[in-house]
Amino acid sequence: MKVAVFSAKPHDRAFLAQANEAAGRPHQIQFFETHLDPKTVGLAAGASAVCPFVNDVVDRAVLAELADLGVRLVALRGAGFNNVDLAAAGKLGIRVARVPAYSPWAVGEHAVALMLALNRKLVRAHARTHEGNFALDGLLGFDMHGKTVGLVGLGRIGLVVARILGGFGCRVLGFDPAVGDEFRALGGEAVGLEDLLAGSDIISLHCPLTPETRHLIDAAAVARMKHGVMLINTSRGAVIDTRAVIDGLKSGRVGYLGLDVYEEEGDLFFEDLSEQVLQDDVFARLLTFRNVLITGHQAFFTREALEAIARTTVENISAFERSGAPLHEVTSEKFVCAEEKSKEETIA
Repeated sequence: MKVAVFSAKPHDRAFLAQANEAAGRPHQIQFFETHLDPKTVGLAAGASAVCPFVNDVVDRAVLAELADLGVRLVALRGAGFNNVDLAAAGKLGIRVARVPAYSPWAVGEHAVALMLALNRKLVRAHARTHEGNFALDGLLGFDMHGKTVGLVGLGRIGLVVARILGGFGCRVLGFDPAVGDEFRALGGEAVGLEDLLAGSDIISLHCPLTPETRHLIDAAAVARMKHGVMLINTSRGAVIDTRAVIDGLKSGRVGYLGLDVYEEEGDLFFEDLSEQVLQDDVFARLLTFRNVLITGHQAFFTREALEAIARTTVENISAFERSGAPLHEVTSEKFVCAEEKSKEETIA
């Protein structure tokens, strides 16, 4: 099957080619560095499947054009599908597949890394030592042991974070519409969202982006938090109302902010913009705070995760070619079920 891969970086080429080789090279894969959007959709001409990434546009208009070009499969190389109009895909006869799970450890470990780096001010300390400044003023941290950490979302990633923090000696609170026994077995305490916001020294977000979770952390949520709270987001950018959190940073309500995702990251992340003037004023404002640490959607970026993503993507395409149905299909009808029952976070 001919497959058009969009937003292809060197690592995408390497790992997808490796997975296709391991499967006996069943597919003709063509890589495009450009994003999939209304202006570039024509590049998929001749392909039966497209493989977009998280910031590609797969809306109704793009899907209609893909259908006209003969594309019958959208093979997402990640768990998230909030950028795909599933209802439109169903009406057009286009199947949508995803990679439901690949490495919860990658994302969970990155979330904890953000906590530690913010707490112990490692970025500032590193810069100082390179300048010959070994003073400790301004580098005071706190013991993670004994702190209360609230996890919003208790799927695979949330459980990884709970397990790590339990090892640190943290009290772990969790909010999820469907709390499993595994979280309680780890010593976690299931609470309501308001109690979690009010009682946590650190809050880490691991929920999918749905209409219900969009701007879940808004001005009202920030107002319920402890003064000086640490807020971590490795889920989806729009779970946070960025302007509300900036107001929280200015007031001191939010004492630390760690982000691997950003609400308007589509025009920023995964690109080298070092020679350009930053056009996003909200993002530029975030960069002015010393107590903010931002990484460019790299939480998923481990060798093990990329191998799993590529392997499952090729398996989805192969299954579709054989039977007309991918292994891990997502549809508008199954959206609620997939999000509430499987609890596989939409991460990358």
